[in-house]
Amino acid sequence: MRGLGTLINTATVLAGGGLGLIIGNRIPDRVRTIIVQVIGLVTIAIGLRDVIKTDNMVFPLVGMVLGAIIGEMLRIEDRLESLGEVLRRKFSKPDNESKFVTGFVTATLLFCVGPLTILGAIEDASGKTPQLYIIKGTLDGFMMIIFSALYGIGALFSAASVFVVQGSLTLFGTSLDTLLNDRMRLELFSAGGLAVLAIGLNLLEIKKIRLGSMLPGLVITPLLVWIFATPNGLIH
Repeated sequence: MRGLGTLINTATVLAGGGLGLIIGNRIPDRVRTIIVQVIGLVTIAIGLRDVIKTDNMVFPLVGMVLGAIIGEMLRIEDRLESLGEVLRRKFSKPDNESKFVTGFVTATLLFCVGPLTILGAIEDASGKTPQLYIIKGTLDGFMMIIFSALYGIGALFSAASVFVVQGSLTLFGTSLDTLLNDRMRLELFSAGGLAVLAIGLNLLEIKKIRLGSMLPGLVITPLLVWIFATPNGLIH
């Protein structure tokens, strides 16, 4: 069944978030803090793993710089925060303003950026057993327990983002697989690694990075590879 993996991943995020809301008050603040810090460290490690696989760092570097410029011009980060604010006004208490928006944006970007999201969509579109999204969903579910305990219901709304983003990618999964060659995938995942690394830094509160503005770089990076490093590109 096509799209099954997206449904499973969305369900695990909802289940983890619901469990976190139920037991969140029972988890001491110091425990929640250290768990988020561990998740941040692991996220950085995953990002670094993907970044160092690049064959030429120029592609993810230039792609993400250009993408960040475009993202700032389009105010993507601000629009994500505005969406989180709209949801907060409808579903949260006024005193949870900052936590709601932070939880929504952080969880959305963490669950929707990375190689597993794209590779899982290609597999999900084929109708095969969605092993990648089952693995990703399991990880996302466990992280959501802590996120919803820490940020409240705001993080739970990331399930809608997972459904929309992964569902859309799954719809175009077969075409996406055709468009990308191995080199384009490699540099795309390396650029994605930079984005995942930024998520880890945000989780550790080392530096607030406007990650939403970096998202266009995930489109520009493989495009640069196609132009400059493939036989069928514009320049070769």
